[in-house]
Amino acid sequence: EVQLQASGGGLVQPGGSLRLSCAASGFNISSYTMSWFRQAPGKGPEWVSSSNADGGSTIYTDPVKGRFTISRDNAKNTVYLQMNSLKPEGTANYYCAAGRDIIMSSIRNPQGYNYWGQGTLVTVSS
Repeated sequence: EVQLQASGGGLVQPGGSLRLSCAASGFNISSYTMSWFRQAPGKGPEWVSSSNADGGSTIYTDPVKGRFTISRDNAKNTVYLQMNSLKPEGTANYYCAAGRDIIMSSIRNPQGYNYWGQGTLVTVSS
């Protein structure tokens, strides 16, 4: 059975940090682009960051550049999102997604992904 299990969310004060994890089972992430999306209350999904299959290339949405870092451990079949200097507008459910054969122009489109995690809630508030 294919699963993506996201964890690490919680309540954090503005300026704080969290590290999200996404553990995959039932498939090998080394063949997949791994991405994080987020969805704030009342809004549509927003692409946050992606790592290509071998982890050699990473990209970020502009609002999180310099604050978030995506990484992956293919041996552990897990992808991470280190989030620093969190802002209240970062409050959202964060989802990990796995996509095979995704081209760069489609990386921000949720419809191109094969597998999704269940989401982990991040709340940034004082």
